[in-house]
Amino acid sequence: MAATDEFTSIPALLARNARIHAAKPAWREKEFGIWQAWTWAEGATEIRALALGFLALGLNRGDHVAVIGRNRPALYWSMVAAQMCGAVPVPLYQDATGEEMAYVLEHCGARFVIAGDQEQVDKVLEIQDRLPNVEQIVYVDKRGMRKYDHAQMNALADVEAEGKAGHNRFDAELDRRIAELTYDSTCVMLYTSGTTGKPKGVVLSNRNIIETSKNSATFDGLQAGDDVLAYLPMAWVGDFIFSVGQAMWTGFCVNCPESAATMMTDLREIGPTYFFAPPRVFEGQLTQVMIRMEDAGRVKKAMFDHYMKVARRVGPDILDGKPVSLGDRIAYWIGDKLVYGPLKNTLGFSRVRVGYTAGEAIGPEIFDFYRSLGINLKQLYGQTEASVFITQQPDGQVRSDTVGVPSPGVEVRIAENGEVFYRSPGTFVTYFKNPESTASTKDAEGWVATGDAGFFEPDTGHLRIIDRAKDVGKMADGRLFAPKYVENKLKFYPSILEAVVFGNGRDRCTAFINIDLTAVGNWAERNNIAYSSYQELAGHPQVYDMIRGHVEEVNRSVAADPILAGCQLHRFCILHKELDADDGEMTRTRKVRRNIISEKFADLIAGLYDGADSVYTETEVTYEDGRKGAIRATVKMMDAAVAAPVSDRRVAA
Repeated sequence: MAATDEFTSIPALLARNARIHAAKPAWREKEFGIWQAWTWAEGATEIRALALGFLALGLNRGDHVAVIGRNRPALYWSMVAAQMCGAVPVPLYQDATGEEMAYVLEHCGARFVIAGDQEQVDKVLEIQDRLPNVEQIVYVDKRGMRKYDHAQMNALADVEAEGKAGHNRFDAELDRRIAELTYDSTCVMLYTSGTTGKPKGVVLSNRNIIETSKNSATFDGLQAGDDVLAYLPMAWVGDFIFSVGQAMWTGFCVNCPESAATMMTDLREIGPTYFFAPPRVFEGQLTQVMIRMEDAGRVKKAMFDHYMKVARRVGPDILDGKPVSLGDRIAYWIGDKLVYGPLKNTLGFSRVRVGYTAGEAIGPEIFDFYRSLGINLKQLYGQTEASVFITQQPDGQVRSDTVGVPSPGVEVRIAENGEVFYRSPGTFVTYFKNPESTASTKDAEGWVATGDAGFFEPDTGHLRIIDRAKDVGKMADGRLFAPKYVENKLKFYPSILEAVVFGNGRDRCTAFINIDLTAVGNWAERNNIAYSSYQELAGHPQVYDMIRGHVEEVNRSVAADPILAGCQLHRFCILHKELDADDGEMTRTRKVRRNIISEKFADLIAGLYDGADSVYTETEVTYEDGRKGAIRATVKMMDAAVAAPVSDRRVAA
């Protein structure tokens, strides 16, 4: 495929934007409660100065530059500056432990590390004896750094100043390196989450990023006047596409919140027009809404319930432009003035024109809730190796049970065993230093195995994802086992934060439940239930009764699907601790590591299946400071009623 006009690299797109969008805002950052803004012209000047400073420090072509920290313009600029020098940016998860960072830094052989603050610098220094390749640590935030040994350490502002001062020495060299960049030059290397093993370095070219950004932006009509909130991990491919690829292609503005703690406040202040969030963010927001409404006065609660019924009935149809009666339109209009509009404003979604969720399936009830408010929330299906986009939902064809049609330029096929394969301009180049995995994932014709099982609906052409192919199995009696299907239904309830379902090869399904401490704690206060810890609340009899009610409701819902009716839960337990990435039970993107959980809590799984009333267990945990400890608990096992499958009910009738 030929390059898109002359724009064969991210630096080339930056130069174009500095020319045609010079005075338009390109980046905003909130610091000390104040929003600061940089135009495209100002940002381009900062980035060039950084690139010159990197040359002064000795950054070579092909070097890997690790970038660690929260979303900040300076870190995005550092990635583009590294590209200008012919180097490869490698963003890392900011909440990664030193051990996780050590693996990535060793594997990619990074010479430079750009760290956001003292915390990230300390992590690198802690493992420095294992990182002989790291020659320079550059930090953004100077707070706490004055007394450190600066022999191999510099402030990013000082590197930029050096670049500005020495531009006469390095201008020509930088221009040569920028001119050398082609469509097939490496744009970024992103590491997979490592759900089943060590993370793999996914090499993505300028072609992958720019073609994908162009096609996806055209699909949704994204333009220079849009605003996006950059709050998801910079190491995640979605953030790179939205905050770098699409931003550079369209010229829209990237807004960086002050911190994770202020994200919701900053979201309301910015009011993005283009918004992405994984299901857990939407689940968390819905939980907060429901908690507030439980605490609301009787009149306010009654008004909310009444107009939400109207919204659920006609809101999605109005959003999709389908015919709705005049009476329902009037009722929805009133509801918008009294409930939906203020609620969207509170959530920060008043201006959202295009919203997406992905990463894992979202519960249909959660998805429909947001669309009923008039928020154009859609689903996409993608992965790091595809530069995100494999399928998207076109406007007017949005449903909770599909992930849409193939994205522009993407081909999708279903193998005989049900696994989804794709090829596209976004298909990754290779796994870094891992030709075996590259060959097993991508064939000679460019088809990539996703590892997911799915099928195309014959009447709509929309793709439905059932589950991870490796997780889809059979019950002992041959019925289909799809754990994620049940887990997503469970997580619709604000009280349930996480769920892990078991049953492959067994005669019945069981589950681990993590309660949501905020939601259940609020409920406990309203019901005068005293508790002093997560563990105590999780084991309370009344909490178990509440969760059993949710499980049995899910069972009735699952029973309505004749294919998956065998996935109803017969028993469950509420875990005595939250599943945590620091303990290896989840990835940094909060995907469950089923194998590790099965091994770590084998005694609890045995208790669920052998009929035990409770199981005493000891579990190793990792504290925030990295120390190891153990928590001990007696975990209760509880039965849940299952419902007759729909087909059985029809026969009985």
